[in-house]
Amino acid sequence: MSETMKAARLHAFGGPDVLRYEDAPRPTLAAGEVLVRVHAVGLNPPDWYLRDGYRSLPPEWQPHPAFPLILGSDVSGVVAALDDGVEGFSVGDEVYAMVRFPQNVMEGSKAYAEYVSVPASDLARKPGIDHVHAAAAPMSLLTAWQFLIDLGHDEPNPFQSFTHAHAQLEGRTVLVNGAGGGVGHLAVQLAKWKGARVIAVASGRNEALMRELGADQFIDYTRTAADEIVRDVDVVLDAVGGPDTGRFFRTLKRGGSLYPVYPLDFTGHAEAETLGITVSTTQVRSSGAQLAEAARLLDDGTIRIVVDSIFPLADAARAHERAARGNIQGKIVLSVA
Repeated sequence: MSETMKAARLHAFGGPDVLRYEDAPRPTLAAGEVLVRVHAVGLNPPDWYLRDGYRSLPPEWQPHPAFPLILGSDVSGVVAALDDGVEGFSVGDEVYAMVRFPQNVMEGSKAYAEYVSVPASDLARKPGIDHVHAAAAPMSLLTAWQFLIDLGHDEPNPFQSFTHAHAQLEGRTVLVNGAGGGVGHLAVQLAKWKGARVIAVASGRNEALMRELGADQFIDYTRTAADEIVRDVDVVLDAVGGPDTGRFFRTLKRGGSLYPVYPLDFTGHAEAETLGITVSTTQVRSSGAQLAEAARLLDDGTIRIVVDSIFPLADAARAHERAARGNIQGKIVLSVA
């Protein structure tokens, strides 16, 4: 096996044009790791945040990694080699994973490449879908799963002093804001799987898709503000988040729960307490066990992955340009030849 591979690397922070498709050293295995020959890579917001140097963060929080670095965490591929101590996988197995997240969030998890080393605990056997759709799943699926279904770990919560509080979903009404995106379209499906009535909020181009995925009600936010017309909801999962997420307080009944996926700059905790609303968030973490559990739902069609667009690994810069245009339906994926 060659000691080099092709990868899309950064030599400096900046716009999409800083991504260079070039030769890079093939990773070596550490204890407990699996070498995966990558077939596809799913793109996620942390990819472009890191490419840009996390400029939205305060200077003291911004990363100072060693360049060059390789972005990306979500992969689907085939086991090429494994550490002697790894059990449960064999060379040739088709697998998928979210790699070392959030541990490597500030220096990249090295997925935009032909090979990536993956801790075995992050890895699961790929469900019976193609590599493109499998690579599109991990971060978005684990985010929706850990917010709505099961946290799956006992690590400290970086966003709040208490463990993320899961609400009962069966028989309840769940509103998903940003339902057309990666996390949102999976949250709609998981909430339906758990027996909830689901209100999907997205742009009008997503209405047919949301109906296909089981949404009971659709709101086109470009025409109507959901927080102005919806009341008595039990759970809001806000996949858009940010400082304006508190507008959904008025949609929630007393005792309801608001889950902002992106909680930075939110300051409405005192108001939430007055209204009797729980605001709870968490940081998604890699979990091969949860991906294995979710794979059964992907196999039987209970949930499906929507792909917005596919680009060759060599065109990673164009994929980031697509992300910058916004209004993404599902996920953007890099195909690795």
